Amino acid sequence: MPNTDRLDPAEVLSSSNSGSLLRVIADAVPASIAYYEADTLRCRFANERYARSCGQSTRSILGMHAQDSVSTATWAAIEPYTRRCAAGEAVRYTREQHDAQGQLRMVEVHLIPHLQDGRQLGIFVMINDITHHWQAERAVRESNERMHKFSTATQESLVFHRHGRVLDGNEALERLVGYRATEVIGRSILDFVSPEYHQAVIDYMTQGREDNYEIVVLHRNGQRIPVEVVGKTMPDEGEEYRIAVLRDITARKQVQEHMAFMALHDGLTQLPNRRYLLEQLGQTLARLRPQLGQAALLFVNLDHFKTVNESLGHQVGDALLYETAQRLKTAVRPGDLVARLGSDEFVVLLSERAQAADAEQVADTLLTVLARPHPVGGLPVALSPSIGISLFPQDGDSPEELLRHADMAMAYAKESGRANRQFYQARMDGRTPHEELRLERQLREAIAQHEFTLHYQPQVRLADAGLAGFEALVRWHHPERGLVGPDEFITFAEARGLITPIGRWVLHEACRQLQAWHAAGLPKVPIAVNISALELRQRDVLADIRQVLHDTGLAPQYLEIEITESVLMQQSGAAEQMLAALRALGVGVSIDDFGTGYSSLAYLKRYPIDKLKIDRSFVIDTPDSQDDVAIVTAIIQMGHSLQLRVVAEGVETPAQQALLQRLGCNLVQGYGLSRPLTACQVLPWWEAWQARAQLTPP
Repeated sequence: MPNTDRLDPAEVLSSSNSGSLLRVIADAVPASIAYYEADTLRCRFANERYARSCGQSTRSILGMHAQDSVSTATWAAIEPYTRRCAAGEAVRYTREQHDAQGQLRMVEVHLIPHLQDGRQLGIFVMINDITHHWQAERAVRESNERMHKFSTATQESLVFHRHGRVLDGNEALERLVGYRATEVIGRSILDFVSPEYHQAVIDYMTQGREDNYEIVVLHRNGQRIPVEVVGKTMPDEGEEYRIAVLRDITARKQVQEHMAFMALHDGLTQLPNRRYLLEQLGQTLARLRPQLGQAALLFVNLDHFKTVNESLGHQVGDALLYETAQRLKTAVRPGDLVARLGSDEFVVLLSERAQAADAEQVADTLLTVLARPHPVGGLPVALSPSIGISLFPQDGDSPEELLRHADMAMAYAKESGRANRQFYQARMDGRTPHEELRLERQLREAIAQHEFTLHYQPQVRLADAGLAGFEALVRWHHPERGLVGPDEFITFAEARGLITPIGRWVLHEACRQLQAWHAAGLPKVPIAVNISALELRQRDVLADIRQVLHDTGLAPQYLEIEITESVLMQQSGAAEQMLAALRALGVGVSIDDFGTGYSSLAYLKRYPIDKLKIDRSFVIDTPDSQDDVAIVTAIIQMGHSLQLRVVAEGVETPAQQALLQRLGCNLVQGYGLSRPLTACQVLPWWEAWQARAQLTPP
């Protein structure tokens, strides 16, 4: 009778024809399988995968003790599990092990006791390689941990979604929309987006875009919050999902809106400024020309304002100007525009019912209203106005011409005893056609005879008072009038097609002079040359720059080209190509008179720009004007956010320098540091400036 007390699985496998089949099956299973005696822990069976992992064959491992088939360290780790199974307990655990190639693997081990009639005969061993799952789980776990730390720490809102359905969000998202994450999960992200942006969001998601764009998010309380969004598609074991990062840009929008308003309005009176007036006047004339319509421009100047301002103080003067603005707004008709040009100069635009009789009636009303005394400190102060009137189309076809003629008529009103109105007449124009022809002839002679000269205004670093560069400013040695500034001939030269030879001469002379200064020992700093929008249209500026650098030997990094915001806004395509070419050449680019053209942050990011120059109109009244301080602060912050250096023009007082230094402005120029200098004055100025800087503590 056979002894069944001890059944050997190995003998079972070899006792019949089925043994060969079972061996084939055991070796084909994607797991390591073995059988050990319970009392001796000697191997009685192992498939090929198990034997190979122990460095043995299926024959050599038979009879080997479990301890001898692994390393000492491995046995120390697995012995407790083995003893537990030998005692009758089914055991499952995971551990790390290195394969034959030395690669770290993660395995899952099952130890199953073999029991018969209540007695334990052996231990079944099955080992599965779970490295792939382990690595995936670890990656997900580490990613989740990193994402959790980031989403908790960041102030930016994070939303995870799949096909627009919210999967999760962080605390910043809860603050942004006013809902708890549990209230957001499962809902469409469009539920939290202002309707006019729905299509933009849908297009952004369906196209899988990952660039920045702006939308408006709706808070639970109805508040509209502008945000900048960037999305990214994330891989997943199943279907991929997207993460969107939302940055609240309310503060940025407010700064931009304030800058936009202040660029078009007067800070004291909040009236439209000259630029806004000229834009509106241009649009009005374009609308009226096809209709053969009429418009009128009233130029208002307060008589003896300078005397009152100087005797009673600027605070009283500002109060009078503000009160004048209020009276003008209430006195004109609905639809009429009131603007302040500066100081005590105001303009009223009549675009409806604007015949001469209408303009006369409005002017008479203003004479009466503005002449009423102003109560100042308990005392009445009366300021009469002088008013000049120009009419469209008879007195001019362009905004500038109408404004100039109204100004001339106002001057005649003052000469006629003040406190009256005068219509423009041709005899008031100081420059006749004959005089214009004479000026053109003189300019042509000036170009041919090299009557132009350059003055150089230094730019200084606020941090250490070191020399940072120069701006080249053209002057004309007029044969009769002496030295004439650019304001008196550049616009005329542009109108007569003479700006190209002047601009080429300025560029060449500035580079030649700077190279000479470098050779004489002046610090190697750049020189800035202004290029107008008309020059960009009329000549190949890039070719001229290359030729001048070649001819003078000046290194490109010492030349800066200054262009205005209007060039960027009006010639965006051509400007972008030219600026990219200048950057490739190594020439610097500055935006001149920044703040007067209202370039948005997103717009400026497109261009390879090195510096922003704050227009002097924003600097001149600092630090007393809080509006101008706010604008200057915003421009400096905007420049730094774009990694640009910022230059302030028109700096005249130590208080302005101190303010700009506190705000983080990089460079300054203006009469407070130096007036524009002739070429022979620059080196002496530099020596004197160095000496003063050494004596003045930082």
